[in-house]
Amino acid sequence: MDWASLVGFILVVVGISSGQLMEDGRLSSLVQPAAFVIVAIGTLGAVLLQSRMSTFRRGLRMLKWVISEPQDNSRKNIQDALIWSAVARREGFLSLERYMDASDDAFISKGLRLVIDGVDPARLKDILDVDISLYEIEQRQAAKIWEAAGGYSPTIGILGAVLGLIHVMENLTDPAKLGGGIAVAFVATIYGVGLANLFFLPVSNKLKEIIGREITRREMLSDIFYSIAVGDSPRIVEERVDNHSSQV
Repeated sequence: MDWASLVGFILVVVGISSGQLMEDGRLSSLVQPAAFVIVAIGTLGAVLLQSRMSTFRRGLRMLKWVISEPQDNSRKNIQDALIWSAVARREGFLSLERYMDASDDAFISKGLRLVIDGVDPARLKDILDVDISLYEIEQRQAAKIWEAAGGYSPTIGILGAVLGLIHVMENLTDPAKLGGGIAVAFVATIYGVGLANLFFLPVSNKLKEIIGREITRREMLSDIFYSIAVGDSPRIVEERVDNHSSQV
């Protein structure tokens, strides 16, 4: 559980609600279904228009990472790498098969398989680097749907405000309908700007951080597998690990 994200979300809700009450306003005045429909559905449509469905679904699944981050196994991988290096040096590459079978990490299994199969070290490094690049592209594109939503929602909020003002202008002769139109106009702007800056963009930035950390972990593993494949001593592998550990 990432308590910072959870506390941050609670503070957003409490801050807006408290500010409204301190100004002698009513919370119910911030609830405008018409404004919400304009901003939410309009933003959703704009994001879908620019994204592939598979990318959009992947981005939605990532939302849970904001509260419950994926387990970070970087430290354990560092310890395992030293064991792999020592075992490979002492018993040969085939001895790594038991570690490959025991791993539930697809990237680690792939790296160990390439080492066990005796793939040329330079070729091994290229294969893993391509794998990392593809992973990065897919993940960042998925996370970008939240950044896109943060860009579209304020503009759609302004569209909602204009629609509300049009409603006001059409009913100037009927004072009873003016209040509803004005409320939609102002609240739509609040929804658009608020959702962008208090939800969509923070979510996007959090996902980018998580993805960046995973990429760093994979790059570290790629260097480790290369070092093992070329027959470096455990000491050299440890030095490679130390070079990455400050980034993990």
